[in-house]
Amino acid sequence: MADIKELTPAEVDTIRENDNIQLIDVREDEEVAQGIIENALHIPLGDIPAAYEKLDKDKEYIMICRSGRRSHNATAFLQEQGFNVSNMSGGMLEWDGEIIIK
Repeated sequence: MADIKELTPAEVDTIRENDNIQLIDVREDEEVAQGIIENALHIPLGDIPAAYEKLDKDKEYIMICRSGRRSHNATAFLQEQGFNVSNMSGGMLEWDGEIIIK
């Protein structure tokens, strides 16, 4: 299996406004209720296998969770499906940028 591309939260913050980049938060509903990065899609990890077919393979995806472990698994899965995808290392625990409460 190919290496998983990792981006630091600071790197994610600088590129997340790019129209071709989509953030995907794989945390559970109750975690996301405490705050999510603006414009991130919320797809709980368990829903990724059913939801990935609706994703655009022309976009670049950055996976996010609380600490980086679940999003690492989601990144590996999407990479195997042929997506251009990265994991945000450290997850929301390391995120210093703004969050919104939905």
